[in-house]
This record gives sequence, C-alpha cells and structure tokens, in this order.
Amino acid sequence: MTSGKSLKYLLLLLAFIKLIAPFFLQNSFYQPHRDEYLYLAEAHHMAWGYMEVPPLLSVFAWITNFFGGTIFWIKIWPAIFGALTFLLVGRLIILSEGKSFALFLGWLPFMLDGYMRLFFLFMPNFLDVFFWTLIAYSLIRFIQTQLNKWLYVFGVAVGLGMMSKYSVAFYAISILAGVLLSRHRKIFINKHFYFASLIALLLFLPNIIWQYNHLYPVITHMNELQEEQLKYNSATGFFISQIMMNLPCVFIWIAGLVYVVISTQGKSYRFIAWTYLFVIALLILLRGKDYYALGAYPVLFAFGAYQLEKATHHRLQWIRYAMVIFPVAIGLFAMPLIMPMAKPESLAKYYEKTGLNKTGSFKWEDLQMHPLPQDFADMIGWKEMAMKVGAIYNNLSDDQKLKTMVYCRGYFSAGALNYYRKESGLPEVYSDNASFLFWMPDKYDIKNLILVGHRFPDKDDIVFQQFEKVSVKDSINMPLFRENGMKIILFENGNDSLNRIITKGVAELKSKFMR
Repeated sequence: MTSGKSLKYLLLLLAFIKLIAPFFLQNSFYQPHRDEYLYLAEAHHMAWGYMEVPPLLSVFAWITNFFGGTIFWIKIWPAIFGALTFLLVGRLIILSEGKSFALFLGWLPFMLDGYMRLFFLFMPNFLDVFFWTLIAYSLIRFIQTQLNKWLYVFGVAVGLGMMSKYSVAFYAISILAGVLLSRHRKIFINKHFYFASLIALLLFLPNIIWQYNHLYPVITHMNELQEEQLKYNSATGFFISQIMMNLPCVFIWIAGLVYVVISTQGKSYRFIAWTYLFVIALLILLRGKDYYALGAYPVLFAFGAYQLEKATHHRLQWIRYAMVIFPVAIGLFAMPLIMPMAKPESLAKYYEKTGLNKTGSFKWEDLQMHPLPQDFADMIGWKEMAMKVGAIYNNLSDDQKLKTMVYCRGYFSAGALNYYRKESGLPEVYSDNASFLFWMPDKYDIKNLILVGHRFPDKDDIVFQQFEKVSVKDSINMPLFRENGMKIILFENGNDSLNRIITKGVAELKSKFMR
C-alpha cells in the first residue's frame, strides 16, 4: 500500500524531474527557435494582441527580457507549465485512487513523447496544452464534487487560455458539446456556469476589442496559414501523426479512451471521449496541424494510467514491465528526434545511420525531405547571421550609419537580429512581415538600406528603384540551417523620392489593419 503522503511526494518529485530534464537534453550549440525571437520581440511592444497570437505569452516574454533574455529564462516558462500540466494529470490519477505505478505511467508521455519538445519551446503551444488540460480537469472536479468553485476555475481557464492561443476555443466548444451529450448536461441550468462564462468573456474581451480595432488580423493570419501550410494537411496524415507523436505511450491514451467509453467506473467521464472525437473532427475539418491536438491527450493519459494499473493489479503484474520497457526503449531511441541532443552534423549522421531520416519528421513545410527536423534547423545560424549583418553595418561610416536602415524580409530574421543587437552592434531592425509591420516607423529619413533575404527585390519594386548602387555583401553558408543561402544586400545613395515612397507604402500596409 502507498500512503497518500508518499504519493504526493512522488508526484512532486516526478514533476520536478519533468521541469529540469529538458535543460539537460538540449545541446548548448543551439540557439532560440525562429518563432521564439518573434515572441520575445512582441514583449518590446506590449499590446492586447498581435497579428499571430493573443497577448498572454508576451507577459512571460517581457519578464524574460527583463532578466536579460537568456536561454534559461526563455526555456524556464514552458518547462514550468510542462510540470504544472503533469501535476494536473497526477492529481487526476490520485483522485481516481491510482497508486505509484499509475503516476509513473502518467509521467512517461511527458518524458518520452513530443511533450518533451513542446514544453521546451517558448511558443503559445505550451500554454495551449496546459489550459486544455486545466479546462478538462476543472469540469471533472466539478462532476466529482459538485462544488461551483470548479466552474469558476473552468471560466478562468477558458478566458486565460483564449488569451494564450485561439485554438483553446476548439477544445472549449468540444468539451461543452461532450457535456451536452452526457448525463451532466444539467450543468447548463446552473447559474454559476454562466457567471463563469462571463468571467471567461471578460478576460478575453481586451483581445476582442484589439482585434476589432485592427480589422481582425487573426483572420488574415489564418488565411495565410491555409494558403501556405495547412492546405497540404490531410485527414489520413493527421490520424497517423496522432499515433506517431505519442508513439512510445500511445497505449496509455488509448486505454484512457477505452476507460471513459466502456468501463462502469469511467462512464461519469464519457464526455471526455465525446470531447476527443469532436476536437479531432474540428481540427481535421479545418486542416489543423497535427500538434494542435496535443492538448487533448493529458487527461486521457491520467485515466489510461489508472486503468492500466488497476487491470494489472493482481495476476498480470508482469505486463507492467512491458509497459515500462516498451515506451522507454522506443523513447530513448527516438529522443534525438524530440530534443536536439547533439550538434546538427552529429544528429544528421545518427538519423542516417539509424534510418530515422526516413520518417515524416524530416519533411518540412516545403514538402521536401531534409537532413534535420525543421524545428532543429530553426535553432541554428541566427547568431552567425546577426554577426555578418553587424559587420557590414559597422563597416559603414558614422554618417552612413545614421542614414541606414536594416530591413528583413521575414519576421524570423528581424526577430533574431534584434535579439543579437548588443553583440552585433546593429540598430533596431525592421520588417513589414507579421506583427513587425505594426512596429515599422511612420516616417523615414534614410539614404541606405541593408536587406536581409533570400532573393533580390522584384524589378518593379518601386522602393528599390530609388537607390544608386546595389551590392551583395555576404550570404549565409550553413547547409543545415533552414535559412541557408540568405543574402545580405546593401543599397546605397537613395534619391530624394525614397523616404516619401517608403512612408506612403508602409502607411498603406498599416491601413489594412486600422479602423
């Protein structure tokens, strides 16, 4: 028998290991991810919303920047929320009367599956998964206790979740639909449910107002995603990815799904099964990326771990060894796919030697196969790029520097160059891509421009027609870097029309998002 106090200590120990483990699994060679630079940049322009995401992540980015913006502070937030998500899972296991083996089983997905990487990248996804889990946890606790306070936790989770990532709405809608189809539908006649819903709305309201005032840039962003990325997604590929993302521990969440569908004890939570089916259907319909569904699994891990422990309590205890050895063996073998444990060249050799390079993890958004997973190729090369751009800028005379703007085609380059400004000696770097458009100056007084991008401007680009001289100063030569081949182009001696044309062009772009 395991005492309640011992289980709590074990839960805290496992959560702590989850918290610190990622810091030992990422090789120090790697830099922040391209998207992390964007979210860190948002913290320098605090607002109630951004082109890509709601504002909650920027609060953690602001704190990160306040403490120096180091890798530790970038990574500590997803690590903390990963530990918190597991604590919710562990609490559900304990409340179901699960013991130490169930806790261990519920912990394994967070250590061996895609959750290890998700809870180490400073992106909205780590908040998304946490709030999905908290939403489910709060409704389960309400059903168990009938205490209205859990409805208010639900409301806060939905409201703050929506301020983290809009996909929280998919789960909130799905879980309410699931409740509606269950015997717990009486929740909809509880006045506290509507008070809690009002709290959720009030928490999310500032972003709604911001979206309205900026002509709903989230719609523009989603349309771009559909055109550039999501249109390639298929239902078959989505289903396969659900298995592959959770491969070492897939049997745990399947057991959880079976538990809430079939077992007598689990029938009170059958709405969780409906929730899972609804959210998967929604994401397939909208051609969502496979990892969008990761928030649906933690609560299934909790029920599955409990069910598997219960099923093997007497005669089948030997199966427990298989339930540990199997996921650990697969997880350790595949861990270099999940976390960048070695330098890029070494990882590429490992993938080729083991055959892992033939898996779907190496197909990027361009639909081509590459030597590294896309996320890893997005974590190298940025500092080197910043140093090269900085060298070109600092080679200009002082007078030239005062009249020179550094401009990037992509938000990722602008974010990275701004992150390394102090080390590279660069001024503020601009882009009209993504949220960086909102931060472009309204007036200009420049004569020179350093362009960072893969291609030359089009011949009919009126801005770049105003310069007297153009020269490619350098390029990025790092074959495993996603942005390999990026050019650094210096445009010099702009004419008298240059600043007027830029001012007008930027104003026109901004006007599309101004009411």
